[in-house]
Amino acid sequence: MAHKHIPARAALTAALLLIRSTSADVLPDNRADVFYSKYSGGGMDITGYSATARAKITENFAVEANYFIDKVSGASVDVLSSASPIKDERRQKSGTLEYLHDKTTYTASYMSSVERDYISETASFSLSQSMFGDLTTVTLGFARTNNTVGDNGGTSNKPDVAWVGHALTRAYSGGVSQIITKNFIAGVNLQVITDAGYLANPYREIRFRDNSAVGYGLASQVYPDTHTSTAVQVQAKYYLPYRAAVTGLYRYYTDTWGVVGNTYELDYTHPISNKWIFEGRARYYKQSAATFYSDLFPFAGSQNFTARDQNLAALDNITLGAKVTYAFLPEGWKFFKRGTVTGDVSRIRFNYKDFRDIKDFGVAQGFAPGDEPLYNFSATVYQVYVSIYF
Repeated sequence: MAHKHIPARAALTAALLLIRSTSADVLPDNRADVFYSKYSGGGMDITGYSATARAKITENFAVEANYFIDKVSGASVDVLSSASPIKDERRQKSGTLEYLHDKTTYTASYMSSVERDYISETASFSLSQSMFGDLTTVTLGFARTNNTVGDNGGTSNKPDVAWVGHALTRAYSGGVSQIITKNFIAGVNLQVITDAGYLANPYREIRFRDNSAVGYGLASQVYPDTHTSTAVQVQAKYYLPYRAAVTGLYRYYTDTWGVVGNTYELDYTHPISNKWIFEGRARYYKQSAATFYSDLFPFAGSQNFTARDQNLAALDNITLGAKVTYAFLPEGWKFFKRGTVTGDVSRIRFNYKDFRDIKDFGVAQGFAPGDEPLYNFSATVYQVYVSIYF
């Protein structure tokens, strides 16, 4: 049976997003949000529903709670080469506490994510310090995730889960943002993540050349039991004279598995009156393959570590996106300060440089092992959310 695991790094990223850099010695307003998302592409359909509530207990203390449901159907093409599609559901709960003291904001959060064959728990802590007349903000953060990984040998309706391993992930982050002029803000962020334990995906397999009718055999992946990654991101925002803003971003990623990634992004934001905000973005990402990745190994047991995970292959992708926000309560109503609804759509094109489509092309279609077409696909992401401030 195939499955889409939510990796520890996704949980850590979500936890670190809860770390806010509060600027003017004031905690954000009370608010409530409902959220819907839909991802479709690469054989996967993922639908998400979320509700968030935030409240300031005092001017210095705030709490936030979130509940998220993620429904998955299908499976990625590398999983489908050796397993079947699935339907599954992930339920995630999180809570956050924020405390403001003088010019320092302390944030602590806890997140629990449960699937049929994957359990993840994340705790995080951060502090954000404003200094130099609030022109500079320094943020430090730490998150720790425990994961339990299972292998469902049954079906979606009749699961038979064997728990195959555990993994521990730690994330360390630090950042500085600087107001350079009244129209120009820049920042730099550093994140280091370490993983230890069972890091492979039990539903993905490698392939190697043999003398069978299809010309290759399948075997389980073998991953190292440690992994460390480092990412540095620089970004700058410039406010244009007519209230619009342009944001540029560059991110460099490298890890101990040999993957090197580069991200370039350009965003444009344009408000109209106090009711509309229009945004557009373009993003390009490129990465190299892991050192132990191969689409087709020469023979079984050819090296100590082996992977045929499309996420570890050499690839690039291009994202084009647009977002519009409408304030349906621009001046508030009764005790509500403001209400907005936002629609967001992204189109992503994935191109693989050394990962081949063996699901749709093979010996029966006249392709020898290693000569199948390179895999590529497009995905669309829709998001809609409503926010009420009070």
